[in-house]
Amino acid sequence: MALTVTNLSFTYDSSPVLKNVSFSATDGGLTVILGRNGCGKSTLLKVIAGINPMQEGSVQVGGLEIEALSGSTRAGLIGYLPQFHQTVFPFTVEDVVLTGRAAYVFSTPSAHDREMSSLAMYTTGIEALAKRSYTDLSGGERQLVMITRVLAQAPKVILLDEPAAHLDLANQQRLLEILRQITAGGVTVVAVLHDPNMAFLNADQVIFLKQGQVAAPPAGCQPWDARFIRDIYGVATTALTFRNKAFIVPFRDEGGNHAV
Repeated sequence: MALTVTNLSFTYDSSPVLKNVSFSATDGGLTVILGRNGCGKSTLLKVIAGINPMQEGSVQVGGLEIEALSGSTRAGLIGYLPQFHQTVFPFTVEDVVLTGRAAYVFSTPSAHDREMSSLAMYTTGIEALAKRSYTDLSGGERQLVMITRVLAQAPKVILLDEPAAHLDLANQQRLLEILRQITAGGVTVVAVLHDPNMAFLNADQVIFLKQGQVAAPPAGCQPWDARFIRDIYGVATTALTFRNKAFIVPFRDEGGNHAV
C-alpha cells in the first residue's frame, strides 16, 4: 500500500525543520531516506507516524488521509520504530513483542494476537529469545526485538529510524534479509539510514534531504554522483558501480584535503 507525502512542512520553536517535502514511497518496496545529521529525517518520520502534529501538507496511505483516521485505524496502517527507545520493565521478549498488538487488544490478548506475535518472531528469527528478559539482551538483540514488535502490529507501512543502529555486520545483513522478506509480502518500508552504501546496495528508492527539503540528483546523474554527494554531505567521494548499484568511498588529495 503506497505512502504519499505532499508539501509537508514542519516548524519547531519558530525554526523551519521541513519545507514542502513531497515524495511517494515505492509500493511494497524499501525506500531509504538519506542526509546529514539535523536535516530533518527523524522529524519527517515522526510527522508521518503522527508523533509530531501535522502542521502543513498531507500524508496518505492507500489514498486515505492519515490525519483524519482514528488512532487504532492508523496503527493498522503505519508502524513506527524510533531511533531511541526507553528500556522497559524486565518483561520477556515475547511479552514485549506482544505489546505491538496493543491497538487490537480490548481486554486481554487473543489467540490471534499471540499467533501474530509468534509469526513476527519467526520472521525475524528471534524465537530463541522468547523467554529471555528484554533488559538482559544486548543492544543489537534489543533492536531486533523492537523491529519484531513493529512487525507484530501488521501495518501496511513500516517506518524505521536508524534500524541498523547497534547492529554488528552479521545482524545488519540479517536486518536487510528481514526487510526483503517484509517487502516481498507487500509491506512498504521507509527507513532512515546514516550509511549511503547500505541504501545504494539495497534500496528500491533513495530520497535525500538537505536542510529540510528534498534534494534530487541533476538530470542524467545517478544518486552516487560525486558532485551530488559532495553537495549533500560535504565530502569528496568516488563510486564503484556494478549492475546499477554502487559503493561510495570518501577520499582525500595528497595534501590531506577532501577532493572531488
